[in-house]
Amino acid sequence: MKRYIVILAIIPFLALIGCQKNRIVIDGTVKDKSRDYIYLSKVDINKPILIDSSKINSKGNFRFSINAAEPDFYQVGFSNVNFANLLAKPGEKIEIDFNGNNLYEDYTVTGSDGSEQMQILDLKLIDTKRKLDSLNMLYEKASAEPDFETRGPLLEQAYLDLIRQQRKFNIEFILGNLSSLSAIKALYQQIDDETYVLYDARDLQYLKIVSDSLKYHFPESKHTKALISNFEKEMSQFTARRLEMTANSLPEVKLDPDLKDINGERITLSSLRGKYVLLAFWSAESRDCIADNLQLKEFYRRYNRMGFEIYQINLDQDETVWRNAVRFDELPWINTREDDPSNPKNARLYNVQSLPMNYLYDPEGNIIATNLHGRNLQIKLNQIFSN
Repeated sequence: MKRYIVILAIIPFLALIGCQKNRIVIDGTVKDKSRDYIYLSKVDINKPILIDSSKINSKGNFRFSINAAEPDFYQVGFSNVNFANLLAKPGEKIEIDFNGNNLYEDYTVTGSDGSEQMQILDLKLIDTKRKLDSLNMLYEKASAEPDFETRGPLLEQAYLDLIRQQRKFNIEFILGNLSSLSAIKALYQQIDDETYVLYDARDLQYLKIVSDSLKYHFPESKHTKALISNFEKEMSQFTARRLEMTANSLPEVKLDPDLKDINGERITLSSLRGKYVLLAFWSAESRDCIADNLQLKEFYRRYNRMGFEIYQINLDQDETVWRNAVRFDELPWINTREDDPSNPKNARLYNVQSLPMNYLYDPEGNIIATNLHGRNLQIKLNQIFSN
């Protein structure tokens, strides 16, 4: 009889644990004591839907606790124009403190990587917009001055430079956060109602990259499905002629390394389609890279026959250092080197900030994981090749 009592006592406990895993808790404070309530909305693709409100107590504290099955976008604020963006996932306990009346830019958030990424994107765009507004005012003022013919083009160039810098920032953010829904935010940020940050025709490639990655990580998310649908729609609007004209007028950007291996043979990454490929950047002068290579040798020995390949790109300035390291450590996979190490084109395109750095491709050429090393990479490969 006692045994059954213990089992019955465990069942509600396990149920409680399951509920906690599916809950998002948001604790916060506001310094604006004139407000009685703060509101929580869930973003349905691009439309916020009010789902809860919380009374602000005398100390300025509030709390939301909601059920969630997957990561999603939320807005916490006083109105549809005064709020902070969150990207929260089940199980997170988020702390958000609003330090002033302007919630959108004056807050701190912890406990949620996605929400911190959203804040980085929002604050960067706010800064860019302010600088652009300042340049617009200077331009209008300068238009009435006698030296406008000199100052006008300089201000126009400064304006364009700011827009390009914002675009570059968003691209780097996307490539660094391919497994996060925050990449969608970076894709669709706007400088104004008519101008997207990613304004270039070539930027369709980033919609494709993010679509492929999120299709792997969050296949059932409505945001992923909407992104895929939008990408297909955008592509259908371009005729072959327009794509050709764009390609002829703009420098081509390809995420497809085409480099010489240690035997002098040129090999493209795309030639390895049909296999799971780890694209890895490294340096023979880095102890971390050498240690990483020794682990990769074991993974390569275990999974190469199953369809796993490694395409390494070396960033050492001295070619002899690279060649000696490959031979000394007997690295068995495809080992290439930047054509011009002083101008590492591929490292820039893949936003390599530190070494070692890698991207894992599936057999269709889609990026499915980034920067996996040691045990994390082993777990991923086990998942792939044990099915």
